[in-house]
Amino acid sequence: MKQDHFQDPDAPAANRLWPVVNGAVADERGRLLLIERSDDGYWALPGGMVDVGESFSEAVVREVREETGLDIAVSGLIGLYSDPRHVTSYDDGTVSQECSLVFRGTVAGGRLRTSDESRTVRFVEAREIDTLRVHPSMRLRISHALGNPSRPYLG
Repeated sequence: MKQDHFQDPDAPAANRLWPVVNGAVADERGRLLLIERSDDGYWALPGGMVDVGESFSEAVVREVREETGLDIAVSGLIGLYSDPRHVTSYDDGTVSQECSLVFRGTVAGGRLRTSDESRTVRFVEAREIDTLRVHPSMRLRISHALGNPSRPYLG
């Protein structure tokens, strides 16, 4: 079991950095690909941890495929998110500081489907996102994905 701690003064101290990637993928109508996570019910950009031996861009392609069934081509970097006030604690005692790279991607193939990690997978209109249960740190990433920044967010 995991628990997110966001700007919580009583959060446990981080004892690990885990590099995580997320894919911001829009369809031809501008809708953003989101998953409803199976573990906590939050809506999020698909993504996960980088495995040893793979690049960040390889990891985001793999994670999006695993969680959504879609193959993507990476087309850019949206941002780097490393807020030390956002940690995630796990039952095994691991407390991970946020360390996430969000990539922009385009659909290159595959078929939309759920997985063990995704209860729901679909493209969502921007105006609908405010009605979904989204963690504040993910909401920041989504807002950057929906904008058109001239350079990546580095925070």
